[in-house]
Amino acid sequence: MQMNISARNALKGKVVNVNVGVVNTEVVIELPGGDNIVSVISKESASKLGLVPGKPCYAVIKASHVMVAVD
Repeated sequence: MQMNISARNALKGKVVNVNVGVVNTEVVIELPGGDNIVSVISKESASKLGLVPGKPCYAVIKASHVMVAVD
């Protein structure tokens, strides 16, 4: 089954770390260039997706605002 999604920012990567908490799970995704994206999702969602280190995945970013700051 192929899933189509409306979000334009879908970055292919692989799971490098899964830190399961009581309610939420922190997932670290490594992109092909070596950068990491960290996402916090529900523990239930992480389980349903079968997230384990080495598993290919997508970081899908859907946001109406991106904030930029400088020192």
